[in-house]
Amino acid sequence: MATIHFTKGQGTGNDFVLYSDPEGRQPLTATQIAEICDRHFGVGADGVIRAVRSAHLPEGEAALAEDDGATWFMDYYNADGSPAEMCGNGIRVYVRYLLESGLAELPEGGTIAIGTRSGVRDVQRSTNGFQVDLGRWRLDGGEPLVRAKELAVARPGLGIDMGNPHVVVAVADDSELDAADLSYIPHIEPSPEHGANVEFVVPHEPLVVDGVGRIRMRVHERGSGETLSCGTGAAAAALAVRYWAGDGAPNQWRVEVPGGTVGVRMFATEDGEHVGLSGPAALVFTGTLDLA
Repeated sequence: MATIHFTKGQGTGNDFVLYSDPEGRQPLTATQIAEICDRHFGVGADGVIRAVRSAHLPEGEAALAEDDGATWFMDYYNADGSPAEMCGNGIRVYVRYLLESGLAELPEGGTIAIGTRSGVRDVQRSTNGFQVDLGRWRLDGGEPLVRAKELAVARPGLGIDMGNPHVVVAVADDSELDAADLSYIPHIEPSPEHGANVEFVVPHEPLVVDGVGRIRMRVHERGSGETLSCGTGAAAAALAVRYWAGDGAPNQWRVEVPGGTVGVRMFATEDGEHVGLSGPAALVFTGTLDLA
């Protein structure tokens, strides 16, 4: 019977099962991934990340063509077994896994390039873990109506592309944010072709303290359900609130999620504005799984 040696990791409560398959010889099926992620009968996780060398995947070859330093590819799957383009918390945990497994090195002040389905992402160490350049973002998907269980009326959302799709919805206050039942999939109208992660956000009062914007967020992730955190979702939420706030809104944000706090920073580059995400990444335990 085939086995895999795995590590459980988390970033602000967004948790993952990681395993090493450098030559790309041991992919998992969607059914196996869903069984591993099951919180009652499996290990339990929001997704599975396979560490595979970029040269052994078609998507990885595309990453190498973009940046020949992206020797490792983050082969990420949601809890239902569906592939995902990118995961902001997952990539920080993935880098921690590569380093502690001896698969890669990241000197102080250095950068490691990681291949993803949405392109190459650069990761550095930060004071509280790691920071990742999520790349360029764009408004995409218009302003669809979003309905969520236990919210009385449909709310307008804002579509944002972070390399994966998001719709951000503002709610009135903390009590309304807490009331939303995100165990049910929010209904988006019109429905995005490939679905979307949906973030519900409320600003702090005051919104800005010492030049840093502050918001609180909950999220329903496409393919995983409600999670304690979503890195690209936190970035999308900060971008949406800055967009709504208008001129003078800050480029640095603290985003509170049920699993902790992450930092978001917008900065100019030669190819347009990028978004950086910083936050913790921890490895929790290791084990062995028999694959039926």
